[in-house]
Parts: sequence; structure tokens; C-alpha cells
Amino acid sequence: MLNYKNKPNTAEQINKILHPVVKKWFYSKFKEFSLPQLYGVMEIHSRNNILVSAPTGSTKTLTSFLSILNELIDSSEKGILEDKIYCVYISPLKALSNDISVNLIEPLKEMEEIAGRKFGIRVAVRTGDTTAAEKSKMLKKPPHIFITTPETLGIILSTIKFKDHLKNVDWCIVDEIHALAENKRGVHLSLSLERLNTLSAHMARVGLSATVAPLDEIAKFLVGYENGKIRDCKIVDVQFLKQMDLKVISPIPDLINTTYEEMHMAMYELMNKLIQQHKTTLIFTNTRSATERVVDHLKERFPENYSENAEKSEISGTLSKARGIGAHHGSLSKSFRHRIENRLREGKLKVIVSSTSLELGIDIGYIDLVILLGSPKSVARGLQRIGRSGHQLHDTTKGRIIVLDRDDLVENAVLLKNAIEKKIDNVHIPTNCLDVLAQQIFGIAISNKIHIDDLLRLIKQSYCYHRLERKDFMDIIDYLSGKFISLEDRYIYAKIWHDEETGMIGRKGRLARVLYMTNIGTIPDESYVTVKVGEQIIGKIDEGFLEKLKRGNVFVLGGEKYEFQFSRGMVAQVKSSVQRPPTIPSWYSEMLPLSFDLAMDIGRFRRLMEEKLSKAHKKEEVLDFINHYVYVDTNAANAIYNFMKEQCDYAEIPHDKKIIIENYNDGGTKYVIFHTLFGRRVNDCLSRAIAYVISRLQHINVEIGITDNGFYLSSAKNIQAEKALKMLKVDKLDMLLSMAIEKSEVLKRRFRHCAARALMILRNYKGKIRRVGRQQVSSMILMNAVKRIDPNFSILKEARREVLEDLMDIKNTKYIIEQIQQKKIKVKKITTNVPTPFAFNLVLQGYTDMLRMDNKIEFLRKMHEMVTAKIALKK
Repeated sequence: MLNYKNKPNTAEQINKILHPVVKKWFYSKFKEFSLPQLYGVMEIHSRNNILVSAPTGSTKTLTSFLSILNELIDSSEKGILEDKIYCVYISPLKALSNDISVNLIEPLKEMEEIAGRKFGIRVAVRTGDTTAAEKSKMLKKPPHIFITTPETLGIILSTIKFKDHLKNVDWCIVDEIHALAENKRGVHLSLSLERLNTLSAHMARVGLSATVAPLDEIAKFLVGYENGKIRDCKIVDVQFLKQMDLKVISPIPDLINTTYEEMHMAMYELMNKLIQQHKTTLIFTNTRSATERVVDHLKERFPENYSENAEKSEISGTLSKARGIGAHHGSLSKSFRHRIENRLREGKLKVIVSSTSLELGIDIGYIDLVILLGSPKSVARGLQRIGRSGHQLHDTTKGRIIVLDRDDLVENAVLLKNAIEKKIDNVHIPTNCLDVLAQQIFGIAISNKIHIDDLLRLIKQSYCYHRLERKDFMDIIDYLSGKFISLEDRYIYAKIWHDEETGMIGRKGRLARVLYMTNIGTIPDESYVTVKVGEQIIGKIDEGFLEKLKRGNVFVLGGEKYEFQFSRGMVAQVKSSVQRPPTIPSWYSEMLPLSFDLAMDIGRFRRLMEEKLSKAHKKEEVLDFINHYVYVDTNAANAIYNFMKEQCDYAEIPHDKKIIIENYNDGGTKYVIFHTLFGRRVNDCLSRAIAYVISRLQHINVEIGITDNGFYLSSAKNIQAEKALKMLKVDKLDMLLSMAIEKSEVLKRRFRHCAARALMILRNYKGKIRRVGRQQVSSMILMNAVKRIDPNFSILKEARREVLEDLMDIKNTKYIIEQIQQKKIKVKKITTNVPTPFAFNLVLQGYTDMLRMDNKIEFLRKMHEMVTAKIALKK
């Protein structure tokens, strides 16, 4: 049963349980207990399951370890400290594991100095980087606190000897649980926790999370089920105990009637001014390429501030010693990232620019300002990023979101409102992932012989599998036990044996353990795809971008346009000399999707604005409403007013209760623009479903362009888009979308990922690593082979589920279609000669991808002039 703990313990109660040494150390460092400590320390001491949700820098980690260190020191003093693992600490990042180790060992040393003796408490880290000598040392003398990652935990649960050290573990701490729950690493971990639970039945589970919702589901993910009921768990939500100083700002007062040069210069002037007014600044971009671009421009424009040898600069009366600048993202080498992190901790960097790699709680020292360039696309991500500033408990969290266009302005204004008003978007937790299930069953079979009924019972204790159907479970058993003989032609052999008479299973083959341990994990191997015209190499694109392409799509590479034909392995064949504009922007694959909850709240704001504007309220009254509803400055409020007023005067405002279907003819090409502000994951589903219906209805292929705010379909012929939308049925959507993605690039790539997780494709065999290109070729042949066995073969079924549920959002798409059918969402059709203001960024994404940024802004300005001229004529 889940219970929210609404009343904290008192300091006196906690002081009573603390060992004198621990108490003396604590008060030498802190004046008082923090709220997370008042709520959590006693529960962890009592070995209760608990989820602690609190912002970054609010002492969550110390909360989790204070009781444990107290217990270990007390046992050491009494001479009863055993050679066993008392606590397993699981972190999503190797770097974070090392941080925790350092941050634990230091306090232990300080406590030993206070006590005047050694406690003999061992702390050790085991990850993929741990040496054989260190592993051997841990095997002989296990650490009392064992720090690891989800993948390494999966490995050691299947080892012969080290597994014995995991018997009778008292606590298991899962740090940054919000970052694990939303992907297949979390699914894998949920099963590993149940396997660990069989060895340590009375283990307390402690989850540490930053800003996340819904907390009930995260708590269920943490503790799992027993005898069909959720295990007991206390939930502590001290989410907003820190002071926040958040603002959405624009470098210029007018986001339309401004040249690119003015906007570009103003943005970097504003960034530089903010950086120089603060000690250390962290800048988040949404793409890796943007990260590199920002670093380069700041260095070029302000060399006196960001070169290592610069002396001093005075900006706006603020004297600030200039220091270095650095970039940090996933494409950089591990050693380079570590060097940047160390320089930041040592105070040698004035500013660091990152994409997503610094969102989690790696210790990077003191940050007093976070700048977000563009929308973080979800309230939780925004708070996570901004929470990196003011990392100390009583510091103010300070963040500035810089916006450069009107869509971004509205989005961030509502995002900021939700952040301040404590409205967090919901996290999506994948369930019934059959590829991860196959991997874990293989690991369990390696470890022990087990009856399939006991195995299914164990698996269904995991939150991610508590609704697993027996048929799906048996399909995985059949695959692993080699029931499909034809797969041996593709070198896929039985990995387990299954005695159908007794119901027992076990490992098969001498290499089983080695195969498992060298291929475990859920993160797919990624690589770049070579683009060719015939045999001529044009360049490279990443796999995420290729996933979005279908035959006939046009994209830009190296300033030239190419039409996609097909892919084979890691090669994409294209045609050059294309006359049509691009249909897929080159930056598409790197973009973060807007969360559905935030999208609906933006839609609600639009609806309220339409009500105000349609009732002919005075401008001052509408501006007053904007200022009271969202937290923006005067310039931003005026920009929002003008944006909404233009859309309202020219056409209508689409919102959460009204979809506008805009028909626009651009010479020979006919566009149908769907104003569906539901986020890109929903729009991906809707656009594919409607395009598939049109292809069957009219026997034509249409091009698709998707953004968070809507999508467009285009063709040389008239498109019966409204009819196609009305034909969508909730109960048929799964089947329809499965057919729509059947021959898509995204399904081919995702099948490879799933096949690798299910160990159908081995990434590592007898010490040889198979390159991604070979994996992809094998997976495409394998995909045809499993279709011949069963069109709904378990791993192919999982690839479809991953595309529709995890990558896209079929659940909320069904909700939208249901709302349309019940007429709770109206659908209205309009025809325009010039796209409406809300359609600018959507319809122009194709045209402007081949243009330089300055031409894009000029293009938007001309479109705006045409719209205002049309409005003037109407009046």
C-alpha cells in the first residue's frame, strides 16, 4: 500500500537514533536537518520502503546514507560489523557512481578523525570500467556499501560467487529513479530488483528522485508487487522547498520585425551580459550541434572574456575575472568530458554549454545561473536543468529561458507558469517489454534451474510486467528454448532448455554465461549512416534522422537537396538534383518532443486567449489577463498579444478543444495543415494514421511534416484529409498504425535494437565485436525470417510496441480521437492563400531548412507582412 508521509519527524527523534560520532560530524557540517532528512531518515532507519522526491541540491543523497552510515558505525563500534553487503546503491551513470563514492569516503574519513580510530567500513564501485583486480578484491572482502549501475547489477546477479554476497542486503538505493523509469534501462532494473529480492527478502528499497510525476507510479515502479498487491511504500514529496528565480526573456522587443543580424547579436550580447554578472553559468541547448555553435560564437565575439589568458572585463558595471568556456555533450570522449567537469569543479571555467549530458546530478561544483536556449519541452526537464543552479540547500535556483520566436515564447511562458505553480508533466514508464524479458529470463536460467510457474510469478512482481500475459511469456520461453528450428539458419540457437513435462528450465551450452555477460544491456549501439548517390559518398546522417525518412522524402545535406530512396545496412541511397523543397529538416532527429501534458496546457491558454479576443476586450484588458495568467515581462506580453490577435483576426485560434484543418495551395503543391497542439509524439501517430488512410482511400502517397504544434500533408492532388480523420476509430488504431509503420525505416531500426536486447543478434561473440552495419544487415534478414514463422513473432511484436508506445504516443492519440468522436474536440476546416501565423513555423520548416538562418528570419518577416495586409483588407 502507498502512503504519503505528510508530517516530518522532529530533530529530537532523529538525534536519538544517531551515534554520537555521526551526530557530532553532522552538526559540524550543517546547522539543522533538511526537510528530506526530517521526512526520510527515520523511515530508512526503520527499513521501510520509501520514495523521496525533492529538487536537485536538497540533500537527498545524504538523507539516504545518513541512517545507513549510522548503522554501520554503530555495528563497527560494537564489533558486530559483518563481511557482507549492507547497502546496494544503483546509479544511472558511471560518473555519478564515482561521485557518490568520493562523497561517501570523505565523510567517513572525517567521522574516523572525530572518533580517533578506523571503523573498517568499505565502500566500492563496480561498473563496466572496474578492473579484474578490483573485482577480485571485492569478491574476497565484499564492500559494506556497494555502488553500481543497472547493467552491472544484472551481470553480478548471474555470477557464481559474487551473488552470494548479495544475500541479506538491508537496503537498496535507486538514485535518479526518474531518469531510469522512463526507458528500458528502468524496465531491466525492475526485474533485477525482483531477482535481488529473492536473495534478500527483507531488503528496504529507497528511491531518490528529482521533479517527477505521478509519484504513485514511480513508487510502484520502485517497490513492485507481492501476491498480486503493491508492496508498502512511504512517499515523501518535498518538491518545492527551494526559492526559485525564473524568467522567460527575449533579447529583442519585436520577434518579427527584426533582422537576423540584430537578433543574433542581441542574443549573444544578452548571454554574455548574464554570464559576466554571475560567477559560473551553465547553458543548456537542445542539440549537440547548437552546443558547439554557442561555444564558438561566444569565443569569437567576446575573446577577452572566454580565452584562458584574458585578464578582466567590465560589463554593466560588474567586474568579473574572465575564465574559460567549455562544451559538454554525449559525442565527446569520456576523458574530454571528465576534464571539463574537473575544470568546472576547480573554478577554471566561467561558463559550460551542454545539450542533455549535465541534466543529472553529476557534481560539477557551484553554478549560480542556468540559461536555457529554447524550450526544454517539459516542466520536469526544465526544473531538472534549472535545478543545477544554487545546488546548496538554501541557495536560490536561478534560471533564464531565452526565446527567439513567438511559438517558443508562448510555450515557455506556460511551461514557466506550470513550474512555478507545481504542475509537473507525467512520465511514461514502458511495460511488457518482451526483448528485456528475454534477456532477463536467460540471465535467471544461467543462475538457477527454475520452474516456469515460479519464474512467471517472479516476473509479475515487477511493476513493468505485473500485467504480462502468459501467452507472451510462453512465446519468449519458446524462442529461448529453440522451438523455432528455422532460426538456426540465421545462427540463432537455443539458449535455455525447457522440460515441458516437469516445467523446469535451465541454461543450455557451455558459453551461455559468457554470451550473457558480454551482451547484457538495453542501450542500443548507434552509428552514423553513410549517404550515397550510387557509389559516390555524399556525407553522413545519424540513425535517429534515418528513422524519420520514407521513400520520396527530401532533405538537405551539405547545402544540397537529396531525395531518399532506400537503406541497406548503414547506407542510405538517395537521388540528387531534386527540385522540391525539403520535407524533413536536418535537425529533426535531435529535437526533444513536447510533453503531452504541457501541450494541453498551452492549448488551454490559447482557448482562454480566443475567448478574450473574440469578445472584443480592449487591448489593455487582454494584456492584463496575460500578465496575470503567465509570468512574463512587458515585451513578452505584447508579443503574445500580437501573435494571438493576428491569428484571431486572420482566421481562428486552434486550441485544446478545437482542431483547425487549414488548406493552403502553394502553386502546384497542395498543403493540408493540421493545427493539433498535442506534442510531436501524438502528431507522429495522427499524421501516419491519416496518411495511411489517404493512401488506401485515394491511392496517393502524401508527404508529411511534423512539429509539436501540428503537422502537414502535401501532394500535387487534392487531399481528403477531413474525411480520413473522421474514419479513424479508437478500437482499430493499433492495427492501422501497425500497418502504417510495417515497411518504415523506424521499425527496421527498432527491430535491430530489440533483437540485440533479446540476444537474437549478438553484439559481442567470442571476443569479436560486430559492427552496427553488420548488425543492421543481419536484423533485416532476420526480420523477414521471423515474419515467415509468425507475423506477430514476440520480438517483432515488441519492436512495434516500442515504436507506437515509447517513441510515439498511441495512448494519448486514442484519447484525442475519442474526444473528436464525442465532439468534445471540434474540427473546423479553413482555406487560406497565405498560411496563418500559427502555421508559419510548421509549413516553413521544409522551405527554410535549405536557407541560412538570416534568410529564414527574412522569410518569416515577409510572410508576416502578407498576413497583416490580408487582415487590413478584411477590416
